[in-house]
Amino acid sequence: MRHKMNTITDLLRRHRSVRAYSDKTVSDELLDDLISAVQQSPSSINAQQTSLVVVRNTNTRKRISEIAGGQPWIAEAPVFITVIMDFYKTSLAGQKKGLQQKIHESLESTVVGSVDAGIILGNLITAAESLGLGIVPIGGIRNDPAEMIELLQLPPLTFPVAGLCLGYERGESYVKPRLPVSSFRHDEVYKTNGLQKTIEEYDQTLMAHWKEVGRNNGEPWSDTVAGFYQRIYFPKVKPVLARQGFLNDK
Repeated sequence: MRHKMNTITDLLRRHRSVRAYSDKTVSDELLDDLISAVQQSPSSINAQQTSLVVVRNTNTRKRISEIAGGQPWIAEAPVFITVIMDFYKTSLAGQKKGLQQKIHESLESTVVGSVDAGIILGNLITAAESLGLGIVPIGGIRNDPAEMIELLQLPPLTFPVAGLCLGYERGESYVKPRLPVSSFRHDEVYKTNGLQKTIEEYDQTLMAHWKEVGRNNGEPWSDTVAGFYQRIYFPKVKPVLARQGFLNDK
């Protein structure tokens, strides 16, 4: 019997990042529906160590766009959501029981908190797109996390992991081709054979895509990745994590 695709898998295949937004308002009802659905996401030990800060204020969004290195779509999108790793909330459970929380002193807290924040972000993206919204995730808020913490008035034991622009698309965006599935799916064990050749072929595929959509400054995938990953491009993350109580020394 042939496997039948469903609307969710079709939606995921159509994902695209939107960097141009109309001035159409995202209704409170739609935003409430989106967030209440995403709150049901799984988390480690059901600790729910994530929170969202939803920003509509124009001046705040403009400031976030500056913090993120000058990304105008943050200021343009009518809603910006910051996904927070939140061990302040969990520390209150310890206080209630007269116990001192220790998890935030360990590297595991940063790993598990980031994983759970990533689950929330992924579900936000899928849910938003299912409701007809355009999105683009923003890691650039980690360019200056201390400024984000001050702007959003985040308490200790929290950290802004990533953000998400939400709004209605203005103009047209395109589905970007990905690396072949063979570079992504490894059955039983990780297979390195042929991976370099796959990357070379994908570079050509991506360059053809840039040409097709008229993006003259598009470059091969390997050029982009090599350029970014030859340096520590968000060096403030580690010291600000420590300042917030995430010692990462255990």
